[in-house]
Amino acid sequence: MEQKRLEDSLLRNADWKNWGTYVSDRQWATVREDYGGEPWTYFPHDHARSRAYRWSEDSIGGFCNRFQNICLGLAFWNEKDPIIKERFFGLGGPEGNHGEDVKEHYFYLDNTPTHSYSKMLYKYPMNEYPYGDLVSTNAQRGKQDPEYEIEDTGIFDKDEYFDCFIEYAKGDQEDDILCRVTVYNRSSDRDATIHVLPHLWYRNTWSWGYSDRRPYIHRHTHNQLVGEEVHIGKRYYIVQTSDVDGNGNGGSKEDINYLFTENDTNTQRLFNWPNSSPYVKDGINNSVVYGWKDCVNEKSGTKVAAHCKKLLGPGESYTVKIRFSPSEFQEQEAFANFDSIFAKREQEADEFYDGVFKANESGIDGMNEDLKRIQRQSLAGLLWTKQYYHFGVDMWAKGDPAHPREKPITRNNHWDHFYANDVISMPDKWEFPFLAAWDLAFQMIPMMLLDIEWTKRQLILITREWYSHSSGALCAYEWDFGDVNPPVHAWATLEVYKHIEKTTGVKDIEFLEQIFHKLLLNFTWWVNKKDIKGNNIFEGGFLGLDNIGVFDRSTPLKDGAKLQQADGTSWMAFYSANMLKISLILARERKSYESIATKFLEHFISIAKSITSKTGLWSSEDGFFFDSIISPNSQQHQLKVYSFVGLIPLFAAEILDYDTLQALPKFKERLDWFVKYRPNLVKNIAPFTALGQNKSRLLSIVNREKLELILKKMLDEDWFLSENGIRSLSKHHKDHPFTFEEMDACVGYVPGESDVYIMGSNSNWRGPVWFAVNYLMIQSLRTYHEYYGDEFQIEYPTNSGNLLTLDIIADDISKRLISIFQENPDGTRKFAGGKPIFAKKHWKDNILFNEYFHGDSGAGLGASHQTGWTALVAKLINEIKK
Repeated sequence: MEQKRLEDSLLRNADWKNWGTYVSDRQWATVREDYGGEPWTYFPHDHARSRAYRWSEDSIGGFCNRFQNICLGLAFWNEKDPIIKERFFGLGGPEGNHGEDVKEHYFYLDNTPTHSYSKMLYKYPMNEYPYGDLVSTNAQRGKQDPEYEIEDTGIFDKDEYFDCFIEYAKGDQEDDILCRVTVYNRSSDRDATIHVLPHLWYRNTWSWGYSDRRPYIHRHTHNQLVGEEVHIGKRYYIVQTSDVDGNGNGGSKEDINYLFTENDTNTQRLFNWPNSSPYVKDGINNSVVYGWKDCVNEKSGTKVAAHCKKLLGPGESYTVKIRFSPSEFQEQEAFANFDSIFAKREQEADEFYDGVFKANESGIDGMNEDLKRIQRQSLAGLLWTKQYYHFGVDMWAKGDPAHPREKPITRNNHWDHFYANDVISMPDKWEFPFLAAWDLAFQMIPMMLLDIEWTKRQLILITREWYSHSSGALCAYEWDFGDVNPPVHAWATLEVYKHIEKTTGVKDIEFLEQIFHKLLLNFTWWVNKKDIKGNNIFEGGFLGLDNIGVFDRSTPLKDGAKLQQADGTSWMAFYSANMLKISLILARERKSYESIATKFLEHFISIAKSITSKTGLWSSEDGFFFDSIISPNSQQHQLKVYSFVGLIPLFAAEILDYDTLQALPKFKERLDWFVKYRPNLVKNIAPFTALGQNKSRLLSIVNREKLELILKKMLDEDWFLSENGIRSLSKHHKDHPFTFEEMDACVGYVPGESDVYIMGSNSNWRGPVWFAVNYLMIQSLRTYHEYYGDEFQIEYPTNSGNLLTLDIIADDISKRLISIFQENPDGTRKFAGGKPIFAKKHWKDNILFNEYFHGDSGAGLGASHQTGWTALVAKLINEIKK
């Protein structure tokens, strides 16, 4: 049935993706809500309960339509906290000793592409949440100290917490929304009261001076509410409670106490300005926590919560059911088929994922249950982090008619055309709740296992004129849309095209061509913007790799010196190879693209020559690629840091298959011409004329000799290879740090959190393992094996005496990455960093997919729900050969 829903969506027979888990986990302290100049301080967490958001909403377990006219979400209260828990708490960038960090435990357990069924878990302490302790203790810690997490406070030590499961299902119609909240008392010896507060509210569109038209929600019948908004019309909302003991007995119902207020800013609390109405955004909080009677009403508002409360004994549970539909309910019938719908949707979700697993059978232990759990939760996280993203730079920069800006703003000032009003895949809905284009490209690789339509739409969307610049630049991320990230959009597009052809037999030329035309502009922008001297050696700044360099690579050097980047140049060779491959695919259908393919061949050869020449970035002495500083008098100084910067040249490898070359004789002629008449251009790279497996040819920056030299270091466990994948910086620098005396800078091996303040200091590329570049490296090894075949063998690990082929090595690196999440015999998983709580009964099967991982232990670091690219583990599981 889920596959049928996807087909109906594709054919526009139904709009199953209109409603989904699209509400952000954090809207406060974002650039788009900053009207003061500093996002972290202008709109802090303390304001969030009282201040109306300008652009979009946040919640725990939120659900909304694609334009977020109205939202459903959950809040909880344990009768100990100073505020109700209606959004996840965490530290802002300046508060955390390693940048922003969510300080809650929640897990995305299930989701389907149409959001016909979704499930998450939030672990809510019974005792007072340690807001002050988390803030003050982290403030006292330095860069060398670990982060102080909520479990470190001891609040979960006695299992005195509630497991709050939030589930959504859709009825037989795509806009009939069901929500079920089940709360368990996990204590073995303590009774505790839980308040469950299902929320329904309209996004504030009336306070900004464009239209003062308010939607409404009011009581319709005894327990049923009705709301109306101009875009989505009337919708009906009803809540029912039931409680059962640990054995499933019980089922009593109760009348629902609805608390109405308005989704308006409490100006009295925040700014000492009198409120125009007693009903403001934090009215529900104030009514529940303080017992204030005049801050809510029983009749109407733009925001409402059902106040449900239950004393739970050890092991007991309490269930709250919500139904939200465009059809009016007969109250006694609204929940008659409620549980059966959930049972059916869960079964359909199981069947859908069984199909995903069957269609992509892995060679790992016959796809055991733990691997299925890893894959399904990673894909669930990928679907949960789809978010309604609303941001218009011009409107934001000028301010609104009701709230014009007092001072001009320079951030994103060349991107005033940018306007987002879409559901977009986010890197992490709490730590990175904003568009990030290169993260999105990686997200689409596992996403294509689930939903080809959504995958294609997302890749196309980023190239549309309101997301890209007239210069050809693609948007980077909210903090600076004009920044430069690795050009991986062509690669992702090509991967999706190949997946469609492989799984369906369809050559989706229209999709490929549509994006290709926009990428031609982007490629030209790169050439003109980042190769200023026209020598095919590229700059690019930090290029998404944060602190991997000796210094901040986005900062101009003194005295006119220029940084020539091995990774920037290699990314452009990679980009050229991807565009060449796309051109060749298009040329086999439409001959006019053959000359364009030739143009990208010339780009690739020129870049490859520059990076491998004596004045380039290759060190024949060290057998590695390095960044280089060029002084105004053309003196070169290589920065001999053994990092992923020097491994990225391996990504620039593409197979030219025999059939394509035979079908495109003009292109083949040009290829052979270079070898015959321009041998100086190709002498240092893989030879075009040497035929590989199946008469293929290899387009690669590195020839066999260079490949072997680089792999010798990369596959050495004392250098790059760890038990958990390829490190971002060689372990060699642990005892041999690189020092750059001219800038008094040093790079040492730091396998955990960052210990320097470069690029915000909340990410670290000086030792940890990152899934995105590991995935590309695994792909590259498979490409080289496709060309060289079993004849190419190399020691793995280096100095082990074991000679293996590159495809087997790729499989083993994949297994090392996957092992980060696998359950060990003692019930632990590496990502948990040895914390005992994650081996407990109600924790051990819940998995976090962090931003990056400790280079030695595999412990999860950075953002804790970063399925923005760590969901690539799902694709790795599928790719390992039987």
